[in-house]
Amino acid sequence: MSLQRHRLDAEFALDPELCHLNHAAIGPWPRRTMEAVCRFATDNAARGSLDYLQWLEVETHLRHRLARLIGSDDSASIALLKNTSEALSVIAHGLPWRTGENVVGIAQEFPSNRIVWESLAPRGVRWRALDLDQSSDPEGDLCALCDEHTRLIAVSWVQYARGLRLDLARIGAFCRAHDIRFCVDAIQGLGAQPFSLADSGADFVVADGHKWMFGPEGLALFYAAPAHRQTLGLHQFGWHMVANPGDFEQYDWTPAPEARRFECGSPNLLAVHALEASLSLLEDVGISRIEPLIRERCDWLIEAIDRRGFELLSPRAPERRAGIITFRVPEVASERLYPALMANQVLCAQRGGGIRFSPHFHTTEETLTLAMERVEQLARG
Repeated sequence: MSLQRHRLDAEFALDPELCHLNHAAIGPWPRRTMEAVCRFATDNAARGSLDYLQWLEVETHLRHRLARLIGSDDSASIALLKNTSEALSVIAHGLPWRTGENVVGIAQEFPSNRIVWESLAPRGVRWRALDLDQSSDPEGDLCALCDEHTRLIAVSWVQYARGLRLDLARIGAFCRAHDIRFCVDAIQGLGAQPFSLADSGADFVVADGHKWMFGPEGLALFYAAPAHRQTLGLHQFGWHMVANPGDFEQYDWTPAPEARRFECGSPNLLAVHALEASLSLLEDVGISRIEPLIRERCDWLIEAIDRRGFELLSPRAPERRAGIITFRVPEVASERLYPALMANQVLCAQRGGGIRFSPHFHTTEETLTLAMERVEQLARG
């Protein structure tokens, strides 16, 4: 379970007593990301905005990296928004809805993927939710929830609580066949799993960068297929979203044809520098190499959970999971175990009725071993 350990030791300087198993919440910054932020801050303090054009070149590089991450060669379709919730809101309140239409999704979604669709109720749009606890075929049951009034299927690629990974290609094929738009929240998969825009059939892809991509909070990917960019109504306006943003005296303006039309104001260039550096690490290692490394760590955890007689709540089949492993210790309340783990430097989350561990490719076997030993000790105590 190693990957040129010396290289990773140079990139991740985590406290050896800390078991960081919370990439599904907020991932640690690699050293190169910390250094990029420090350089940006130092240059800003010493030179002001003299290097602004170079900062914008970094932003351009980031758009290309994000496009490659989702399997696209069209960086013009990438917008940089504040977070996943904002991106979902742009879609929800940009589509030209008709009264009586509906959105199909999943009941156990993170609140951002419920609230934004529920907010359409005053416009006569209904959110129809699949209960995963009652489904043995989530893709088939999602499609079965659709009717002639379904305008959009909106789901997370990987469910945040227990880590169920959906077969996007199956859902996407159904959407194309029935003229339904397909929105994918990829926040729990990008950086951990290969993503194919073509195979998924997604019309919209959204994801914050602060989880599996090792980036900062406050910057998110928003992909809108060219066919839908112009049809999404705009509700945020400013100097940056126009076709000629450098012409401050123009009065006859039009929105930019690129996805930048959804970016109303000044870019978050500090976060841009951070995320661009983090994605350079993912590209250096390679997502095709990262995915099996994460799978190894998840397999290790499942074996350790089984050996101790704990209850696995995450899917057991590798094709049904990404990097999230949620489990429960019998006769021990997760509400009690979680704060005890955090107090003992096991960085995790309480989700889906259990304890959620989310290792990344750099997580060592020593970290996993120490974390499970602490779980066992605290459960007995």
